[in-house]
Amino acid sequence: MAIISQSAFFNPSVNLFGQGTVNEVGTRLAGLGVTKALLVSDEGLNALGVVDQVAGIIREAGVEVAIFAKAEPNPTDKNVADGLEFYFAENCNGIVTLGGGSSHDCGKGIGLVAANGGTIHDYEGIDKSAKPMVPTVAINTTAGTGSEVTRFTIITNTSIKVKMAIVDKHVTPTVSINDPLLMVKMPPSLTAATGMDALTHAVEAYVSTAATPITDALAIQAIKIIPEFLPKAVANGEDIEAREMMVFAQSLAGMAFNNASLGYVHAIAHQFGGFYNYPHGVCNAILLPHVCKFNLISQEQKFADIAVALGENVEGLSVREAAEKGIRKIEQMSKDLGIPVGFKGMGAKEEDIPTLAENAMKDACAATNPRKAKLQEIIGIIQGAL
Repeated sequence: MAIISQSAFFNPSVNLFGQGTVNEVGTRLAGLGVTKALLVSDEGLNALGVVDQVAGIIREAGVEVAIFAKAEPNPTDKNVADGLEFYFAENCNGIVTLGGGSSHDCGKGIGLVAANGGTIHDYEGIDKSAKPMVPTVAINTTAGTGSEVTRFTIITNTSIKVKMAIVDKHVTPTVSINDPLLMVKMPPSLTAATGMDALTHAVEAYVSTAATPITDALAIQAIKIIPEFLPKAVANGEDIEAREMMVFAQSLAGMAFNNASLGYVHAIAHQFGGFYNYPHGVCNAILLPHVCKFNLISQEQKFADIAVALGENVEGLSVREAAEKGIRKIEQMSKDLGIPVGFKGMGAKEEDIPTLAENAMKDACAATNPRKAKLQEIIGIIQGAL
């Protein structure tokens, strides 16, 4: 573990877990003094009627609602600008985000700029804001991104096709809600991708240079839960125990990386997401074993710990052998869950690799990777994942 002179722990003030907790959204908003909330979601949840369901719960508590169901899968600066304009036009004074990472990131971006002014581009980097964002309740409908509990928001800069990493204590939601009943109809492919996203968060947080005993405990517990319950959730979306356990796993992983940060998996995945608009969880799942292999020499014991947490029998193995066995387990999980084996089959091009690699090295998540890479080594990781 890295020796650090100071550390801090960021988390929402209130975190609600369990069946039926979505029904508390209205009373929580009212308690925060919100009289009209902007409900930020996506077209899919709107079409399924989930947006109207939640809007109804909010109105029952005496809080008005304006619906902005235009968050895109990789939310953009335009999404944030449009949502911000709507927020002020509707005289809102609070935000509800409903969905996965895309809805949460879009809503958090709107809330940050609403409180601080300017544009979302002004807040790229670490702690660039002066004021807390407006009161925000984040309702999760996937089990993976952890965005409902974090100080991270990732927004695509459409002019240069690069994801901006905004890491700011002022974008942590006020209240998070994880109700597994909202997740039972999530399709297997999305369940798999978001679940592997959660695993990536836990692994990267565990080996991060900013890890602490608190983040290690959160991360390793998430790593223990995911291999048992993610396959069950993918196989049968109505397995409520599996959904509930994945809720806890993804939240634990989110709390871990919220405070220990991440590494090259996310630094590179952000580039594939911004450049090609690929799903974030899929990008992470493809890259994770490749980055683990690169990082192995810097954290052999921690990777051996990961193998044990994943349920692997390491008796009689050296630390190195145990660590390598854990990485093979991650590869096998992705294969079993139907994650693509590489980016080439998704349309990625060899000639784009230098640009992707250069941008990855500038990403905020690269700073806490345990092994420092040169540009050519990042290019090598991407080539291996292609």
